[in-house]
Amino acid sequence: MPILGAHISTAGGLHKAFNRMKQVQAKALQIFTQNQRQWITREITEKEAEKFRRCWEESGRPPIASHDSYLINLASDKPEIEKKSVSALAHEIERVKILGIPFLIMHPGSHVGAGVEKGLAKITKNLDSAINLVKDLGGVTILIETTAGQGTGLGSDFSELAYILDNSAHSDHLGVCLDTCHIFAAGYDIRTPETYKVTFSKFDRIIGIERLKFFHLNDSKKDLGSRVDRHEHIGKGCIGLSGFRLLLNDPRFADHPMVLETPKENDPENDRTNLDVLRGLIE
Repeated sequence: MPILGAHISTAGGLHKAFNRMKQVQAKALQIFTQNQRQWITREITEKEAEKFRRCWEESGRPPIASHDSYLINLASDKPEIEKKSVSALAHEIERVKILGIPFLIMHPGSHVGAGVEKGLAKITKNLDSAINLVKDLGGVTILIETTAGQGTGLGSDFSELAYILDNSAHSDHLGVCLDTCHIFAAGYDIRTPETYKVTFSKFDRIIGIERLKFFHLNDSKKDLGSRVDRHEHIGKGCIGLSGFRLLLNDPRFADHPMVLETPKENDPENDRTNLDVLRGLIE
């Protein structure tokens, strides 16, 4: 059975995520280890890390991933942003290392007009540079997230993710996080058994199903191929319940963590409601 969870707030302390996870009856979680919209961060102290690890252990060590900063753009054409992005990603890796988190999820980046080919080459080079700064990943796997293809964003085509995975010097430490809203907006349909089969056959052929380690479960406010990234509550958007039913009952993903990034609207109980809907689809 898939391990269902949600993106959980760490307001007031990283360790508080685990209590909030229990409150919405989640079994897996994703967090930010810092403010996702700021470059400047502070170091995690050993005391904070020890408290986080203790609470994680007391919660039964549920699957967990950290998402990196939204400001990072490894494909930027601005040298200052490029330099900041490499440094920030290295810092993100160090933070998850000290906490013991196994997965760090990252958006590939936006080429900002330079073109897909140049953008992908730059992402790969800068990703390797960030990892080289850390030197030892310490068991961390970096997951590149599928994207909707909005604007000049890269990663909406499976072949773009494959390029990064295949050309990185650290390929063995990379994987994929699949976002249902994003792939749907990018034009990959999962609503019927036929289209679901086609989509995941393409993923397996181009990337390899074994690379898929983590899921974001989000319905989509916009229709198939819109290339617009707008998340919606499960079953309330253009994907509908059928696509999620197919995914949740796919035996290939029976033990994969799948977390919500659906709208909270200032009420975390929305996570509990969406999780209940998802559990009701498991046969």
